[in-house]
Amino acid sequence: MPLVLASTSRFRRELLSRLALPFLAVAPVCDETPLPGESALDTAVRLARVKAMSLADTHPDALLIGSDQVALLDGEQLGKPGTLEKARAMLSAMSGQTVLFHTALALYNAASGRLQEAVDVTRVTMRPLTPAQIDAYLAREPDALHCAGAAKSEGLGGALIARIDSTDPNALIGLPLFALVTMLHNEGVEIL
Repeated sequence: MPLVLASTSRFRRELLSRLALPFLAVAPVCDETPLPGESALDTAVRLARVKAMSLADTHPDALLIGSDQVALLDGEQLGKPGTLEKARAMLSAMSGQTVLFHTALALYNAASGRLQEAVDVTRVTMRPLTPAQIDAYLAREPDALHCAGAAKSEGLGGALIARIDSTDPNALIGLPLFALVTMLHNEGVEIL
């Protein structure tokens, strides 16, 4: 079966390519706005599912992969900042705090209708950050504007972080590969 990643994220494409499987990356049809009263976990799961299932009509015989990440700080969801001002505010609020990154994964078999879902929750403890450090980071890491909480751990953002607790280090980057390998196995796709 064809494998389709429902994402335009180069980070997710790079992660999926580590499995050495052929795949297409296609933009999903998805409004990423959290619903009123929706928890970070529920937002991430819903968006991963919607992304995967949004491509079923155009790829009816494919395995469709959707993933989404929502950061949570003191009960407030932090998405992708998009602007320098929002990124500064997010990083200032996260300074010295522990942030929970909910990374949801959905694998949808468009032919059979089978849906598998998983969530990795990564605890990230940030270093205390000065405004000058935040500005230096944002000047040197422009991709941070496209990352949940503006924290790009796999790049210069590693300097912002004091500790990471996770069951899958790939999840923080945007795609829980350990769970995906299991899901693909359940669909008869062997990696090794």
